[in-house]
Amino acid sequence: ISGALFAGSAAVMIVWCESMSGGMPMPGGWMMSMAWMPMCGQTWPGVVASFLGIWTVMMAAMMLPSLAPTLWRYYAALGRTGETRAAVPAMLIGAGYLFVWIALGIAIFPLGVALTAAGMRWPALARAVPAMVGVVLVIAGALQFSAWKARHLACCRAAPERGDALPADTGTAWRCGLRLGLHCCCSCIGLTASLLAVGIMDLHAMAVATVAITAERVAPSGERAAQAVGAAAFGAGVLLIANAVCGTT
Repeated sequence: ISGALFAGSAAVMIVWCESMSGGMPMPGGWMMSMAWMPMCGQTWPGVVASFLGIWTVMMAAMMLPSLAPTLWRYYAALGRTGETRAAVPAMLIGAGYLFVWIALGIAIFPLGVALTAAGMRWPALARAVPAMVGVVLVIAGALQFSAWKARHLACCRAAPERGDALPADTGTAWRCGLRLGLHCCCSCIGLTASLLAVGIMDLHAMAVATVAITAERVAPSGERAAQAVGAAAFGAGVLLIANAVCGTT
């Protein structure tokens, strides 16, 4: 099921991004994504619905490679207890996890709209965006080395152990998914901010973020993988800032 959802989400995301490729040229030499503004004849409720659709499909495609092994471990652990319908709690955990990411998208949308409006209103702010993207990447890279990141990443990587209270009933499985989703959002806050800064409809950025998130979740040494991702993000941010500064001097 996870494989089918990933393939479907990835295919929809590719088609969606290609149909919305380009954007509005802005001062500073960058393109503003059309995901934050109404298209021709589109109402604001339509914009919100379109964004949440994009966001949900994008999160499914990006998170399933790292979420599927976790769901499988819960499924297997429930099966060992004699639970005959182990797939139902596992799917509820996945649903609770995705619900948290959708809630995050709802919170992000007004911020994206406000920043878009500010960039269109003040050209000086728009010209500073490339450097600001670099700053976001530098902060995100530094965050990968923090105790905050290590703590939440450990919770994301944790597998059910013998003697643990497993989420066999509906309510417990849903709450387990919510907790897992919250830890994941906290662990990925830097990478999520980087993706939003680089461009929400950028397929290359999505692919890089997906590989980075999957590596730090499933690699034998997740913390080292997270630090390697952090070093790469930090270096990319420094280069972007340097290019932006050199371009304005």
